[in-house]
Amino acid sequence: MKQAIWLLALLGAATVQAGEPAPAAAPNGITLPAYFKEWRVIGVSHRNDKNSLRAILGNPAAIEAARQGRTQPWPDGAILAKIAWKESTSPDWPAAVVPGELQHVEFMVKDAAKYAATGGWGYARWLGKELAPYGKDAAFDQECFQCHSAVKGRDYVFTRPATFP
Repeated sequence: MKQAIWLLALLGAATVQAGEPAPAAAPNGITLPAYFKEWRVIGVSHRNDKNSLRAILGNPAAIEAARQGRTQPWPDGAILAKIAWKESTSPDWPAAVVPGELQHVEFMVKDAAKYAATGGWGYARWLGKELAPYGKDAAFDQECFQCHSAVKGRDYVFTRPATFP
């Protein structure tokens, strides 16, 4: 039953997004997941050093793992998406910090065998609202991996899943 509901949701999303052209693949071949805008929130973050707000989303495999506490390691098939916006002030409520201009979308794709050289994760990033692929060649993922190595003990993932009631 659960699979049938997901299938119907995907088919519905396909009709909405069918006319949208797909952005070019990242230099390492990872393509922008077609339905990531339909994924659920795993966590949020605020980067003081980048003056940005971020929403971290997960595909169904990542959401299930996060909700069940199975993130050490994350299972193969989990995909995490980070959407980053410049922080802005709400014109209606100056005390509120809200998303401004889209900076980038980033993805981590878990496949322990395929991405063994980068801790079991494939990395991809698209810049701005144009969704321009980031990186000159496939070696760009080393930049991502070096940064994520700081959290090797958490399966290379900075995000801590938010607690839901």
